[in-house]
Amino acid sequence: MRETLKYNKPWIMQRADPYILRDDNGNYYFTASVPEYDRIILRRASSIEGLKDAGEHEIWHKHEKGPQSIHIWAPELHYLFGKWYIYYAGGDRDNIWDIHPYVLECTGEDPLNDPWIERGRMQPCKEDEFSFRAFSLDGTVFENGGEWYYIWAEKVSVGRQISNLYIARMKNGYTLDTAQVLLTTPDYDWERRGFWVNEGPAVLKRNGKVFVTYSASDTGISYCMGMLTADEAADLLDPLSWRKERHPVLSSSEEHGIFGPGHNSFTVDEDGNDILVYHARTGTEITGDPLYDPGRHTMLMRIVWKNGVPVFSYDIS
Repeated sequence: MRETLKYNKPWIMQRADPYILRDDNGNYYFTASVPEYDRIILRRASSIEGLKDAGEHEIWHKHEKGPQSIHIWAPELHYLFGKWYIYYAGGDRDNIWDIHPYVLECTGEDPLNDPWIERGRMQPCKEDEFSFRAFSLDGTVFENGGEWYYIWAEKVSVGRQISNLYIARMKNGYTLDTAQVLLTTPDYDWERRGFWVNEGPAVLKRNGKVFVTYSASDTGISYCMGMLTADEAADLLDPLSWRKERHPVLSSSEEHGIFGPGHNSFTVDEDGNDILVYHARTGTEITGDPLYDPGRHTMLMRIVWKNGVPVFSYDIS
């Protein structure tokens, strides 16, 4: 491991919902939510360590009014169907919680310098009467068995809204090919603190398994990570293919001074070691609504494997 890579410490300050991608040429890309929630940024470096001090490029800015004019959240950079895409969420300044997932498409091969075009909202298939109608966000994509899948969070509009995770197969970079399938709803007490929430999915494929981590509860110190597991060969659109962990796989630790870990992504370092990329706080004092407190910082954690399952621990170095 590179000695300069520090684990479970603030690494990139005031960057929540972090996402790191390593491309086929070995370049690393970083994006995240900025505290102003008004733009999408990218960094690029030849190493993970280099991302910390890499220049930050703004590749897209929010609209002045209407959809995508506020709450620009959780961008992710992916390469699929032969193009670069960024998946993110945005709201409407006249109705700030009218939040939906949107897609940008790069017109060239260089996501940092080539122009991006808006593909608009993520589109459901014709048979799907439900997806993206309500508050929905945190889209991520992954490939399995030659097919691309999209996982996202969407709220159920009954009483006090509940945020569930759904999955569907993709037709192209901005359209689904199948109707939504419910992956998980907040079943347990640790998913129901402050709000009943499952959101922020991230996918890790290893050892013939598909692991989906997600974040639960409100965005303060109760925020934590759960996990689902399925076999790669299984029907991923069958809810019975997935097993949900009874307890969180990562949560706040007063001993380590880390609070509200969540909204993660996965990458590998230059040696091929699996790395968890997540945000967390370093204290319990939050000013006002935790959603608008800038004290969520990007951190890194080295993942170890036990019996084919990822282990997330603050003590691993």
